[in-house]
Amino acid sequence: MNNQKYGIEGLFAPELERFKWVDSYGIDTEPIQLSNYRGKFIVLYCFQSWCPGCHKIGLPSLQQMVSALKNKESIRFFAIQTVFEGKSQNTFEKLKETQRQYKLEIPFGQDEGNENTQNVSSVMYHYRTGGTPWFIFINQKGEVVFNDFHLNTEKAIEFLQTIK
Repeated sequence: MNNQKYGIEGLFAPELERFKWVDSYGIDTEPIQLSNYRGKFIVLYCFQSWCPGCHKIGLPSLQQMVSALKNKESIRFFAIQTVFEGKSQNTFEKLKETQRQYKLEIPFGQDEGNENTQNVSSVMYHYRTGGTPWFIFINQKGEVVFNDFHLNTEKAIEFLQTIK
């Protein structure tokens, strides 16, 4: 590990551990593996259902990006409930409610971690995120190019529109 407190920008994106997922329509599906999307630009959005900042800032930002880029085949969006506290409230059912509430037709995953990640989200552990909401951008080569809480939605959309 390097000495950064948060984030792993510039490093190769760790594969997602196997956890529960729903597809774009809220139907249970197989776990997402980033390696299946090599050559695509990936946006991971980390949230918790009970997180006020996720509802006020993060999810609306994600909605704007998904809407603006919905026809862009070179980009894939995934939302992951990165549970690090409130396990009894940040449940798989709440994840499904959040997907429906924001009408986000993208896959959503429930990452509660395991003993190897000290029972916090494996995404939080491996990507060294600092809580929620959190955005992670992974380029077509599998390198993390953005990993932060602070996201300028308009600039992110402008940037993502340039992805081929």
